[in-house]
Parts: sequence; structure tokens; C-alpha cells
Amino acid sequence: MCPLLCSAQIKSVWNSPEKTLSYAERAFTVAARARADLICFPEQFATGWDPAAATHIEDENGIIVSRLRDLACRYEIAVLGSFREAHAPLPRNTAIAIGPDGSILARYAKIHLFSPGGEHKAFSPGEESATFSVAGMRFGIAICYDLRFPELFTAYSRAGVDAVLVPAAWPCRRIAHWELLIRARALENQFFVAGTCTTGKTPVEQYCGHSIAAGPDGEILSRAGDGILCMLTALDTAAIREARAALPIHSDRRDDIYMRMREIR
Repeated sequence: MCPLLCSAQIKSVWNSPEKTLSYAERAFTVAARARADLICFPEQFATGWDPAAATHIEDENGIIVSRLRDLACRYEIAVLGSFREAHAPLPRNTAIAIGPDGSILARYAKIHLFSPGGEHKAFSPGEESATFSVAGMRFGIAICYDLRFPELFTAYSRAGVDAVLVPAAWPCRRIAHWELLIRARALENQFFVAGTCTTGKTPVEQYCGHSIAAGPDGEILSRAGDGILCMLTALDTAAIREARAALPIHSDRRDDIYMRMREIR
């Protein structure tokens, strides 16, 4: 089993979803030509990530999700897209997985909001993980800052996930952390981790892309530069079996001791 992932590293037109979605369709055409099974866009790709967002807050019937469902059907490709989802008392930073038939497979609200940027003041945090399956592979979802919290990825590993997709708006000034964390989360859980990051300058930050995918051994499978592009990565599940046979980390875990340590604290 070897699904093909397309990481669509695009530049958002600031708070202009209609314009950005027209550019996003170009990524679908590239993915379709490559016969990709799944396309992943950056965090809040249609508007740009804004920690103080008060506009373009939608539900699944809004323009962003509706257009993604239409494109998924038209090109027969599954898609993961992130948007500002309506929720009380504050919106959520949500990634939604859509199947090649346009059906909604899963939705994940960002659990760890970026407090240094004030995101926690404008958004409500999520409370649950989310998984979905495409082309026989089981995927988990994390968003940007979530990458710094290994517990979420450990939970996905225990749930039998093969790969975690990480749509992100990771700034240039911390890009070294980005690669390090992608590789660490993949290596310690012995599964695939693929981060899709935005590029270009917004009123909030300067982004430089560098989308990256790491395998179960922590090695880099694909790495993008700072341009607008589609990065293709083959996700061969045989690599997971090989990594876990060579180093049986999962069976050597001591969850009983870890839980006792938490109780002592």
C-alpha cells in the first residue's frame, strides 16, 4: 500500500477566500495529473492564519468547505483543508477532511492554541483528536503549534494511525524547529508525519514554506523550498512495519510506570 500525498504549499490572499480558492484549484489539477490520493493545504489556507480573526468565520456550508467538497468530487481526490469554523463562544481553528466523493470524513479543531500570538484569545480550543482513512491508510490530524506537543502524536500512534498530516503557518524565524519537530514526531512514533506550510508575507508573519514529510525512521522523504508548489510524497506502509520490526519501541513502552509518575506529581 503506497498512497500518494500532495502537499499544496500555496500563498494565501489575505482574508480573500474566493481568490485563494481559485489558486487552490490549480493545486488540484497538479495533484490529479500526478494521480495523488490526497491533497493537504496549509493552516487557514483560504484566508491566511490570523490569531485575531473576526471575519470569514463559516460552518461546513460556507464557501470554503463547499468549494473544497466540489473540487474533491470534480478531481476525485481527498483533501484536508483548514478554516475558521463557527463555534460558541469563539470560533475554532478547524481542519476538515473530505473524501474523493465530497463526503466529510473527519474534522479536527486545533487543541493547542498559539498563546504567544494571542490565538487563545480569539479561538476556542478543540478537545478531541480525529482520524480518517484514504486509499487504505489511516491518517491523524494536527495543526501547526500542535507539533510541539508529543502527547497528541503518541495518542495517534496508540490509535493505530499510519500518518499524521500537519497543516501549518510556521514562520521563517522558527523554521529550524519545524523540521526538527516533524522528524522527531515521526521517529518517536514510527509513522509518517507530513507538514504542509504556507509561504509568503502576511500582515501577521513572514512564511517561507519548507513543507516536509518524514518517514517512520525519521528520515526526510520530501522537502520543499520557499516557493509556491506541490510536493508529492509516496507513503509506503511497508516502511512502518520495517521500522517497528527493527526497533520494537511500541512493545517496549512502560505505560504503567508513566501513569504512576503522573499520579505522583
